[in-house]
Amino acid sequence: MWKVDLHSHTIYSRDCLTRPETTIAKARAIGLDKLAITEHNNLAGALAAKKLAPDLIIVGEEIKTTHGEIIAWFVSEEVPKGLSPQETLRRLRDQGAVISIPHPLDSLRGSAMGLENVLEIIEQVDALEVLNARCVRPADNDAARALAGQHGKLMTAGSDAHIPFELGRCYMQMPPFEDNAESFLAALQTAKPTGQVSPFWPHLASTWAKWRKKVRPVRYGGLSHGA
Repeated sequence: MWKVDLHSHTIYSRDCLTRPETTIAKARAIGLDKLAITEHNNLAGALAAKKLAPDLIIVGEEIKTTHGEIIAWFVSEEVPKGLSPQETLRRLRDQGAVISIPHPLDSLRGSAMGLENVLEIIEQVDALEVLNARCVRPADNDAARALAGQHGKLMTAGSDAHIPFELGRCYMQMPPFEDNAESFLAALQTAKPTGQVSPFWPHLASTWAKWRKKVRPVRYGGLSHGA
């Protein structure tokens, strides 16, 4: 079985200062077979990482809609933030992406959809993220798992890493799959979420990253990554 972390960020996200090459090196050191880079509202980081490690990286995106976030893998065309969930889903479906809802019932995270919004679209997504290492309250992950079971949804897991320490804290045990959406989706059918949540302090690193970029935007890869 492969060890696959389906949720992570690099310096191309506004709340992260970790460079793609650092993320890749850490992922290899801890034995990840695949790592999804899912930047907030852009594909730049995932595409940059994919060039550096095509065998390791899955190109994804975590997209802020008008009613919470949606996460997708094997994304080929960037989906902008601020669209309705329905329009976001349409754009992802049009390009054949695999779609989940990250940290759907996280009671402490403003970007979480929450139960009412999740239920509006649950039949239109492939999966729910049921194990997110940044969910402070274990009950929120448990509730997501129960909801996925009730609706017959596939389950996903990821570290939501913003610093190298977090990588691989939560991950999927998956059979090997080819580098395409169809094979990945098939592998999810028998995959198992596993791992443990991170301590609280990495959230402070994200807060620092946002303030650091506001004070002095970081130029990386030819782009400015500020607020």
